[in-house]
Amino acid sequence: MVDDLQPSEVVIAKKIDRISRLPLSEAELLVATIRGKGVRLAVPGIVDLSDLVADSSGVSTHRTGSGSGMLLRVALQTARDDYETHRDRRGIEIAKRAGRYTGRKPDLAHHRRIVALREAGMSIARTAELAGCSIAQVTRNRTTSQQTFYEMV
Repeated sequence: MVDDLQPSEVVIAKKIDRISRLPLSEAELLVATIRGKGVRLAVPGIVDLSDLVADSSGVSTHRTGSGSGMLLRVALQTARDDYETHRDRRGIEIAKRAGRYTGRKPDLAHHRRIVALREAGMSIARTAELAGCSIAQVTRNRTTSQQTFYEMV
């Protein structure tokens, strides 16, 4: 498509992630190539400051242009990060179904320490302090039944 672009055309990307599946440097190169042909890039939902750049002059042109570039970089990087996160999650789900991914093993000694402290009458906050963990972790351990815990062992 890029080879067929003519000056004054507009490329509309349905979503920013259509561009940003590339690493940031390659996505920026693609955008620069498109703009270098005299073509505008429009992405619905992303502020397009091209019209403001065309209408302004001098220092304001530089500021508006660099602001637009910065917004585009942020949008490209955010979308790329989101794409990689979803790709990684899909890979984990596939590995789980195939039985190749079991996740992190529970720290049974740490769990036993939390249970012992709570059974000794320590408060949740004091247990967290003594066990070196968060209050949320103590609460999760407290709500896990002893039977379920010992079934894991």
